[in-house]
Amino acid sequence: MASGCKMDDPKSPDVQRATLYRLLGDLPDRRQPIDETVIEQSEGDHYHFARLSLSLNGIEPVPAYLITPLDTPPPYPVVLYNHAHGDDYKRGKDELLHSRGGLQPIPYAEALAQRGIAALCIDHWCFGERRGRRESEVFKAMLWHGQVMWGMMVYDSLRAVDYLVSRSDIDPVRIGTLGLSMGSTMAWWLAALDTRIKVCIDLCCLTDFHALLDTRGLDGHGVYYYVPALLKHFTTAQINALIAPRFHASYAGIHDPLTPPAGLDRIDDELQRVYAEAGAPHHWRLFRSPTGHFETAAMRAQIMRDLQNHL
Repeated sequence: MASGCKMDDPKSPDVQRATLYRLLGDLPDRRQPIDETVIEQSEGDHYHFARLSLSLNGIEPVPAYLITPLDTPPPYPVVLYNHAHGDDYKRGKDELLHSRGGLQPIPYAEALAQRGIAALCIDHWCFGERRGRRESEVFKAMLWHGQVMWGMMVYDSLRAVDYLVSRSDIDPVRIGTLGLSMGSTMAWWLAALDTRIKVCIDLCCLTDFHALLDTRGLDGHGVYYYVPALLKHFTTAQINALIAPRFHASYAGIHDPLTPPAGLDRIDDELQRVYAEAGAPHHWRLFRSPTGHFETAAMRAQIMRDLQNHL
């Protein structure tokens, strides 16, 4: 998290970030070193591929994929890619390499590498090579220990950024994050908490919490999503306001039950005001399409343009 604001001002971005971070439960020490084990390396048509095991949290190793473009010299701009949920616990980080239902057929690994952008994707708790326990089981065990499952997932993502900036082949001032669905939520939480993220792109999950309550849509999200006492301190718009004035583009389908239109209106109104006051009105954009919970070809094309222009 950033520093330098007056910590005695409760409305300062740093104080707000500290409050948001505290709501995420008892988290491991951010100062512990990160060890990397390279398990496999190969070269494809567009990128170098590395299968990694990272010691991000001091509890269990975190499997990860790192791709770096073939035709671009380092240091690379990079995207921390956040995988979706979709009750597909087997897929996890494989989404980066092979796409999934809800995304365009060309995987993001290929699309990013062709534009000279590196990417890292980790398996989050219960997904990919970390599966084997039910999500509800992990949530309950963490709760007993004072932990919040979403907090532990966000923590791993923050540590993944720590890992990226430690690499000599990564440009630490050109880091972006993106994802669909659960990956979308991770993108805007991560960008709100970590000012090293310069570009945030979220697809199909900029959910206004109060609109979700109003539409009785809470069961649309798994238990991982819920943070105790969050609504006593933050609205969705207030969390996303912490990203300003950095670039943030959000994509939503107007028929997506996870992003009720009234909630999108509230968020958009608030963020337009926040970004205008920050002197960067063009760094916030909400794109709505007459679709549901999936990425369209038009979305993908715009996302690639935005990454090239802002990352």
